[in-house]
Amino acid sequence: MVREDAVRTAGGRQPGYAAAAVVFAIGMAGTTLPTPLYGLYQEQIGFSELMVTVVFAVYALAVITVLMLAGNYSDKAGRRPVLLCAMALSAASAGCFLLESGLPLLFAGRLLSGGAAGLLSGAATAAVLELARPGQKARAGFAATAANMGGLGCGPLLSGFLAEYTPWPLALPFWVHLGLVALACGITWRLPETVTHPQHWPRPAPQGVAVPPEVKGVFARASLAAFAGFSLLGLFTAVAPSFAKETLGVGNLAVIGAVVFSVFLASTLGQSLTRRIGARLALPLGCGALIVGLLLVASSLIVESLPLIVLGALFGGTGQGLSFRAALTLVSDAAPDTHRGGTISAFFVVAYTGISVPVVGVGALATWLGLREAGLVFTGCVTVLAAGAGTYSALRPPRT
Repeated sequence: MVREDAVRTAGGRQPGYAAAAVVFAIGMAGTTLPTPLYGLYQEQIGFSELMVTVVFAVYALAVITVLMLAGNYSDKAGRRPVLLCAMALSAASAGCFLLESGLPLLFAGRLLSGGAAGLLSGAATAAVLELARPGQKARAGFAATAANMGGLGCGPLLSGFLAEYTPWPLALPFWVHLGLVALACGITWRLPETVTHPQHWPRPAPQGVAVPPEVKGVFARASLAAFAGFSLLGLFTAVAPSFAKETLGVGNLAVIGAVVFSVFLASTLGQSLTRRIGARLALPLGCGALIVGLLLVASSLIVESLPLIVLGALFGGTGQGLSFRAALTLVSDAAPDTHRGGTISAFFVVAYTGISVPVVGVGALATWLGLREAGLVFTGCVTVLAAGAGTYSALRPPRT
């Protein structure tokens, strides 16, 4: 249950939903810091393109596992303790990368990072929404999704710049992140608790991907669109740096980081349009824009054009943002207070399945067919999926 006194004081001297969104963004930025650095790790350690996607999949697997085992934990323990735990895992992940001397620590860092993201996805989203006063609900919804996508985009932008223009490409990004995590912990400590009577170390009650019966109708449509959109994000986060370097001949890490950032920036901009358009209409429109972006990405691989892949990132990211915020809004509004954190976590389980499984397929195909051909197969499959999700949402719009 949400504590009304915490919501009422959120706009006063205590930090409100904007502060919780800052914590959310810092935590999510840490999960994408290694994106532009995978090429450097490949040169230093020596592993294949398939292993890059496996390392990324380990992160996504950790996210999904935490969401399924403890996605609803903040509904009982409270939002603030879970957020602090997520920050601790994020700091431990950065420590693994700073000590990195081979694949084991690389895997450990990604596992810890996935654990942090899994805790943040449900708890931080719920905290941002619950700390908003009645007149701030729409802005808080945008803040939650923008913090998620914006944080994911700022990670590669920061690490790409630091790796390209400083003498410590594999160390400084993680030291900077540790400083930001310390700041986030200070903010979290002052956040009001929004859960009524939080329990001290309650026993976990894994829920898998179960959702309350009254949410299932909305959940199916929303999660299908989220799966398609997150597949595009997975492509840019895991293998776009390799596409840029090997297929397009781009070796500047700052440029690679900026390309990855562009898809998340566009996602944030797309989310800002959702309220004006309306969640029911934004779902099919977002899927349509996502399809355009996928076709542009495929074209960039065929003609070897960096501007086309940037356009694909902008169109695809905008579509993903439209559909993602609409889906999250519909699911969150339909969920009862006592199950909101768990329901949101179940939604992210489906989304993170989309960000991981197709990307591993790209890595496997790249081993046999090459990166370009694997990318074309990927864009074709996700285009079909996005078309199905958009058509389903248009013909059978969810009730609000």
